[in-house]
Parts: sequence; C-alpha cells; structure tokens
Amino acid sequence: MKKLLVGNAPCSWGTLENQDQSKAIPFRQMLDELVETGYTGTELGDWGYMPTEPETLRAELALRNNVVMLGAFVPVALKYRDAHAEGCQRAVKTARLIAAVATTQAPFLVLSDDNGTDPVRTRLAGRIGPGNGLSGEEWATFAAGADMIARAVFEHAGLRTVFHHHCAGYVETPDEIARLLDMTSPDRLGLVFDAGHYYHGTGREECDLVAALDRFAERIWYVHLKDLEPQVARRSREEDWDYFTAMRNGLYCELGKGCVDFPALLRWLGRRDYKGYVLVEQDVLPGMGTPKESAARNREYIRSIEKNFA
Repeated sequence: MKKLLVGNAPCSWGTLENQDQSKAIPFRQMLDELVETGYTGTELGDWGYMPTEPETLRAELALRNNVVMLGAFVPVALKYRDAHAEGCQRAVKTARLIAAVATTQAPFLVLSDDNGTDPVRTRLAGRIGPGNGLSGEEWATFAAGADMIARAVFEHAGLRTVFHHHCAGYVETPDEIARLLDMTSPDRLGLVFDAGHYYHGTGREECDLVAALDRFAERIWYVHLKDLEPQVARRSREEDWDYFTAMRNGLYCELGKGCVDFPALLRWLGRRDYKGYVLVEQDVLPGMGTPKESAARNREYIRSIEKNFA
C-alpha cells in the first residue's frame, strides 16, 4: 500500500504573515505538538519564527524525529516591479536556509503575492469579478517577477519554486491561476494547489475539484490541504466581509467539516502516483482556535480517508 506523507504548517498554529505575532505560539511548542499529533513534515513559517541559522534549525528538527522541512512561504508584491529585487533577495535567502536542512526530499520555495495588503483584493476576496484584476501590463510585470525569482532560487539554492494561489492576492480565481501559469516557465515555476483557497476563489461553495486538478495537472508539484466552511464563505459574500473578517468567523474549518472533497483529491493524487507530501493548512489568526486539538482531529480525518490514496 502506498503511504501518504503528511505535514502541517505554522499557520495552523496562528503564525500567519502580516499579522501581529504577540500571541504567536513559540516554534518549539508548535513543533512538539506537530509531532505529537502525528505529522512528519512542516514548513518554515515567517522568517525569524524558527531559527535562521542552519545548524540550529537542523538540530531542532532532528530532536523531533527528524521532522522534514517541506517548504517556506515568501510573499512578494509582484504587481510592482520595484518590489522584485528585494523579494528575490528574501526568496533566495529563505531557499538557502531550507535547502541546508533538507533531508528525505528537496523542499519548495513557496512564492505568493503579498496577500492581504491590497485593500481592494482583501475586501473582495471570494467574490473577485473580471474587472478586479491586473491590467495586461501588470500581468506582464507580475509574471516576469515570478519567473525571475524562480530562476534565481534554482540557480542560487538548487530548489524549485511553486506559486501559491491565494485569496486576497492577485492570483485567486481559476482563470487568474491559468493566466499566470501560461505566462511563466513550466520548468522553473510550478503550482502548490491549495484546496481551500481554490474553492473560495471560485466564488462558490461547490466546484468540480477533479476538473480543476486536471486543468493544472502538469504544474501541480505540491499540495496544501485546507477546508472551507461553506456557510461562512457564503455569508462573507452576502455581507461583503473582507478576507480577515471571514477568517475571524471561521472561514477555514477543520478538514472534513467543510465543502472540499478530500477523498476525490486523494484519489486523484493516487492515480498520478504522487510521491511528495501533502501539507495541512488550517489557517487561523493569532490566538484563534485550539491548534493542537485541531491538528489531531485533522490528522485522524486524513487517516480515515487515506484508503482513497492507495
């Protein structure tokens, strides 16, 4: 039987980019709880959350059953050309760190827009219309920046880059994902498919998940497991909530309690002989929820449907 490799991420413990980290759960506690609840891989989290010196980080991971470093999320405001150089510098610095602690498989640099910082896209997350996106010139700038960063990450750290489509950023809807992929190099830039963000980005609580996976199949190199609470998603559209209001109201629920068809996702991965990790991301704002208990329930849910992968 094929074994499904499962990790979890600091964002499930409330360590989320662009948020006040005064309530952040310390990284050692987060890693301890991650291992205790049955996961074997993680991502880095925001720069500085975990140690940034390779030997120290490697030792912390080794202390916990050699937790595998799977990737690191780097947001860059790619719409703006003058943000590219600094973003590339951060991406390469981050990629070098995670490459230095790699063990059983090479981690990914997870590139994204600087989500949640543009007021219009943050206000309209989950209900983006055709007139709310980038202009043709802005698309060219955005794609060129993503390609440049992916190329630099490979040249200087030897890692591949995956782009994270994300609500409250400029690549949210299915057509925006497709356009970015059409405009970037398939050799250097892949896609991390995030189920919860994909569903919310469609503007509906139902979608043909397998059709979506098939559409982007050749570029899906990595997978994030995130669920979407359909009543919260619907209410966010009806009441014009911004992205963070929706999150505070529980937009991303525990796995199996929302509308994402995870058995179908695992069957699709199994048919494609997927060999990488899947990463649980139950995004919560700092101080929200019960991260360890949720992590345990999410892991148990995955075990309950794992036969679909085999």
